[in-house]
Amino acid sequence: MTTGLPQPRRLLTAPTVAMLPRVADSLSFLYLENVRVNQDDTGVCATVDNHEGTTRVYLPVAAISCLLLGTGTSATQPAMATCARHNTTVLWTGAGGVRLYSGAQPSDLTTTWIEHQARAWADDTSRLAVAARMYEKRFGLPVPEGTSLQRLRGLEGQRMKTLYHSLAQRHKLRGFRRNYDPANWDDLNPVNQALSAANTALYGTVHSAILALGCSPALGFIHSGKQHSFVYDIADLYKADHTIPLAFALNKSTQPDRDARIRLRRDFHLYRLLPRIVTDIQHLLDPARAADPEADSPDEVELVHLWDPDLGPINAGVNHADELIED
Repeated sequence: MTTGLPQPRRLLTAPTVAMLPRVADSLSFLYLENVRVNQDDTGVCATVDNHEGTTRVYLPVAAISCLLLGTGTSATQPAMATCARHNTTVLWTGAGGVRLYSGAQPSDLTTTWIEHQARAWADDTSRLAVAARMYEKRFGLPVPEGTSLQRLRGLEGQRMKTLYHSLAQRHKLRGFRRNYDPANWDDLNPVNQALSAANTALYGTVHSAILALGCSPALGFIHSGKQHSFVYDIADLYKADHTIPLAFALNKSTQPDRDARIRLRRDFHLYRLLPRIVTDIQHLLDPARAADPEADSPDEVELVHLWDPDLGPINAGVNHADELIED
């Protein structure tokens, strides 16, 4: 279910749970375009009107962690209420699931991963450890213990400079310089236009994955000070493999921004990037937990619990007084 009109039959092929992208057998994503999502007596369904009438397929919302509603979609309040009852995160996105416009997280979504994120972010030592794991994932090389963040930034700068230089030479673009100037968009060369458009699309996809896990887009480990800081952190993991080579390949395009979004959307489906992003975030925040396929489940916390520094989670909704206190 990743394409829209003019192929309604392909869009509305009834899915099975096995068809949905799975992450650690507990997180799944479903993307829809050009449909109306509504609730009837049977359940939540997606419908589309065409020359053959109305085509309908029922959505297994109980098995979907994240429902992405792309271009041309509309949804009714009862359908969204059912998604909320089943702890399904609903995201409104651009075409292909990129460019996140808004998102709603169910109140019952487990706080496991945002708690891991907040603890790691609040402590300088653990925050640096997460940042080091990000650099290791980007470059495929171990970071020696005790390496400062300043040193890591320097290594990143060298590698990115080398990457830009090698791609410019490959495509015979002498004197290329990265430039992002929204005020003079039409004056930018095709590579810079394509790269800016592709990065924006990548940010939307990363934002979707972060919300689906219940994490905060604002608590970044390398970037800081913006509501999308963690989005920028995670997106940097994939630019060297996806957006940067793609932008240089479009150096002769007459519509580089449009072509970049179309090509990137195809690559996202080909490489199943969205499930990979979720897995990478889990590994960065808690490598030991991410390695356990049984550890993470959206239904892990059925009721809110109370925090105790010594006892751990304890039951809520009960009176914990040892004895009555007299006035």
